[in-house]
Amino acid sequence: MSAHPGSVVTLHYRLECGGQEIVNTFDGGPETFTLGVGELEARLEALLLGRNAGDHLTYELGPGEAFGAHDPTLIHSLPRGDFGANLGANLGANLTAGTELMVEGGVEFTLPNGQTLAGTVLEIDADHVRVDFNHPLAGLPVIFEVKILAID
Repeated sequence: MSAHPGSVVTLHYRLECGGQEIVNTFDGGPETFTLGVGELEARLEALLLGRNAGDHLTYELGPGEAFGAHDPTLIHSLPRGDFGANLGANLGANLTAGTELMVEGGVEFTLPNGQTLAGTVLEIDADHVRVDFNHPLAGLPVIFEVKILAID
């Protein structure tokens, strides 16, 4: 059976950017994703469609092909006072430029429509915090290696 939207795909994968390994599941347990429900970046997911169990592929994706182009409109200056409630005790006064605000780590921003976003702190001053809501790999070339173990 080939992978299609709704397929549950178990795989190993590796992401590399600029010669630096970002994630690698080949040395540990595989990951399982349901295609078409947003569990995997859509551009990477599209590369799995039509593939079969046993396929082992490596894609060299140009700048922006994996996680989209860097969008300057996703950089926002937010009132510093908002961060006490949003960040909780996890970062609090230790908030510094370069801090990644990751949803998985329990720190998230909730939009009016209920969607949550992760961001990276770019700059902090007395009144504002500049946050980049682009994916950290947006606009960068990426190597995506994948070995599909099973498709259900």
